[in-house]
Amino acid sequence: MVWRLAHGSLFRPALPLEFLSLFFSRRLPFPVNNAANLLIQVSGSGSSGEAVPQRRGQSLLQVAKAHWPEYLMESAELGLFMVSACVVTTLLYHPDSPVLHWIGNPLFRMALTGLAMAATLLLLIHSPWGKQSGAHMNPAMTLMFFRLHKIELWDAVFYMIFQFLGGLAGVLLSFLLLGQAVAHHDVNFAATQPGRPGVAVAFIAELVISLVLATTVLLTSNDKALSRFTPYCAALLVATYITFEAPISGMSMNPARTLASAVPAQAFHSIWIYFTAPPLGMLIASELYLRFRSAQGVYCAKYHHNNRRRCIFRCRYAELQGN
Repeated sequence: MVWRLAHGSLFRPALPLEFLSLFFSRRLPFPVNNAANLLIQVSGSGSSGEAVPQRRGQSLLQVAKAHWPEYLMESAELGLFMVSACVVTTLLYHPDSPVLHWIGNPLFRMALTGLAMAATLLLLIHSPWGKQSGAHMNPAMTLMFFRLHKIELWDAVFYMIFQFLGGLAGVLLSFLLLGQAVAHHDVNFAATQPGRPGVAVAFIAELVISLVLATTVLLTSNDKALSRFTPYCAALLVATYITFEAPISGMSMNPARTLASAVPAQAFHSIWIYFTAPPLGMLIASELYLRFRSAQGVYCAKYHHNNRRRCIFRCRYAELQGN
């Protein structure tokens, strides 16, 4: 059960945790009147599904009409990620939570937070929505794939807009579920802020962890033998970062994730770090990949592509599988 922390130490049940499963059991529709234009990439089981041919020069409205399901999926995915972050942070850090008293070791609580968020990431990536949208959930990640020519301009713009909207909606939903508990200064809407080492160190830390995550995603997702392990590598990094790096920078790697918490928490101090370091780190990763590999070495822009969901990117995943 998700428990609502209200007045004093009183816990009241608010909503079953199983409500999250409802999101994963639903599939957003997408237009099928242009089904004749879809390219079926594979015929075997467990392979990539439908690839939508990219047409340069399409208007904003044409792109939005064709790909709106993916935009909503991206929004919902980050929204659910933020709900998980707020619930976990409230349970582990609110002074009236019994979990805080059961688990007194701060490092252990950080490790549990990391494991919970890594599990959330895996669930979202492997959900029907994550398989279809690519589960970027991060404007910096989308920007990187745009630089690598795997996503069209308008798709990238809409992805980033809906990621910001979804993150904020997730935090507001958390407030409705948890009430003032999530606003407590020890929880603070799960806001990401620089730690004691200071702003400069936080900037460098965010840049480095973003660079390492993006490099890992590129190296694994574009390797035939390793591509299926990409979600697990990303989740492992998230769990490790939250456990050990969060005290330095708050562990964001994501401008939309940080802004979502910053707005209700009014935590705008040093927010520029999270709008500059993660995109810069991921763009550096893309430039390094292009220098030592090539643009042809990037096959798609999804965390999980071994499925039958449609793909709106400039997709060559079937070529990777055929190598």
